[in-house]
Amino acid sequence: MTIRKVNLAEMFGRFQDQWSPKIVGEVNDCLVKLTKLKGEFVWHHHEREDELFLVVKGRLRLKLRDKDIVLGPGEFAIIPHGVEHLPVAEEETHVLLFEPNSTLNTGNVRNDRTVPELDRL
Repeated sequence: MTIRKVNLAEMFGRFQDQWSPKIVGEVNDCLVKLTKLKGEFVWHHHEREDELFLVVKGRLRLKLRDKDIVLGPGEFAIIPHGVEHLPVAEEETHVLLFEPNSTLNTGNVRNDRTVPELDRL
């Protein structure tokens, strides 16, 4: 068994594309993913999976139907399964996601931002 040390700044430096999560680790049946976000995503929800959004750099607004949650560096929020949400980043924002390996980035929506196969860093 190999234990890997992960440097977040180095990993974020390996890619430029936005809204396309990259796998950097696994914990039990969950994946640790990194993604860069800028602009508005799409309203969606996940039927069975909860999602953890941890902001590493920038600001992330998680729009919910009844309120907004704004996250800055070092802050996270967990979106429970079934809750419709819309991630928005006015500037490029670096986010660590922790979610079950079955989680599709666009949840119940299929569109041009759906990433069915994730790259590993």
